[in-house]
Amino acid sequence: MAEKVYLAIDMGASSGRHLAGLFNGKKLVLEEVYRFENGPVEVGGNLYWDLLLQWSHVRQGLRAAGAKWGGEIASVGVDTWGVDFGLLGPGDELLANPYHYRDARTNGILERAFAIVPREEIFRHTGLQFMQLNTLYQLLVMKLAGSRLLDIAETLLMMPDLFHWMLTGVKCNEMTEASTSQCYNPATGGWATELLEKFDLPCGMLGRIEQPGAALGPLRENIVGETGLTAANVVLPASHDTGSAVAAVPARSVAGETPDWCYISLGTWALMGIESPEPLINDTVLKLNFTNEGGVAQTSRVLKNITGLWLLQECRRLWNLAGRNWDWEDLNQLAADATPLVSFINPDAPDFLAPADMPKAIHKACKKTGQTAPADEGAVLRCALESLALAFRHVLSMCEELAGRRMETIHIVGGGTQNRQLCQLTANACGRRVVAGPVEATAIGNVMVQAVAAGDVADIAQAREVVRRSFDVEEYEPRNTDRWDDAYEKFLTIL
Repeated sequence: MAEKVYLAIDMGASSGRHLAGLFNGKKLVLEEVYRFENGPVEVGGNLYWDLLLQWSHVRQGLRAAGAKWGGEIASVGVDTWGVDFGLLGPGDELLANPYHYRDARTNGILERAFAIVPREEIFRHTGLQFMQLNTLYQLLVMKLAGSRLLDIAETLLMMPDLFHWMLTGVKCNEMTEASTSQCYNPATGGWATELLEKFDLPCGMLGRIEQPGAALGPLRENIVGETGLTAANVVLPASHDTGSAVAAVPARSVAGETPDWCYISLGTWALMGIESPEPLINDTVLKLNFTNEGGVAQTSRVLKNITGLWLLQECRRLWNLAGRNWDWEDLNQLAADATPLVSFINPDAPDFLAPADMPKAIHKACKKTGQTAPADEGAVLRCALESLALAFRHVLSMCEELAGRRMETIHIVGGGTQNRQLCQLTANACGRRVVAGPVEATAIGNVMVQAVAAGDVADIAQAREVVRRSFDVEEYEPRNTDRWDDAYEKFLTIL
């Protein structure tokens, strides 16, 4: 086939990129077209997303892509983080800037929610893990505060749905993104309206749910004129970024065989889980606080959110504010030089969600649990990295319990694969082979779903073959597993 160009708009919580996927029928090549900074904006003590600035960047990226490929671009799709949303009122007027998921207004909301509907019943309707940032609790906070926006709103669109509407004028809710909201019922494939009514939340603003690969149609005429993308349709990828990342896991699928691999999508957060042919909604999943999120090809992503490289990112930020000017290679060397397996923390403890001083929070947590507190920056980093690796081992055991089988391989995808030290530590801690890569898994998965929708790739299994042919991965074998067995026992006492 002649080379085709697909455009992925991949928006993360700290940056966004437009990446072109050039596909010749056998191999995929990614080319970055445009990059921009992203992040929360504080106003009056609350955190918001600057939606109009984000939209301006989306258009600038489209112009940059159009200047290079123009009418050769076959389709465009947007993926973003989960849970956050915008509201449209009469005449499709945007009612407010969307809140940022780290905004403090949802502090304490879980207890208030459980007083209205028991935890077990919420899980029965949604199969989702309990996090205060979920869409359900953001809406409940608005309801309890008497927000008039809920009275006015006619349409709720999750973040990627907002951008797809801006691009096409078509309003719908993409399934993988909707599945992060705790307003979606994975067993029925529709909105959890019975649950929402128990919270007295409006259901009329929830629109039709579309699957990954659905074509929304052409760009708005003014966008075509502005960008030169005359042939591009807008096609829904797995709009939740983790959904796209998992679609790009370069695992081999054998017909009739049960997969023996799990995944970690590693970045600021680490999302670790298994791919399941159906949602798992039972007492064990509830007890382990796993989540059922939508995947590509009618699969479910049964996974757990783990605090990821946020621990290191915040340490680096604080140290560089103090004048260190360290890059990631500097941090890797500091950690490599530190004594191994001395002290550990629980990465998911509330103390690490948004501390004012991450290094101090790590130091304090070690002292509180009767361990040797890190004496310097290298020891802090080593503690954080090894604790993450041990947390992955803990979640691996849960994945195997839920799947009823041993996972022979851990696939790590995303930007965190560039931290080779953590990849090796994960292999050591878990006693499993780690396959790391590709780095740009989210954009790759976005592009490949577009290619499947176009008929250029048969299905997700073939898409993963394309990924294996097109991108290098690194493999890590376990080392010193006896020492890690002892460390894990100590880690469990800290949990």
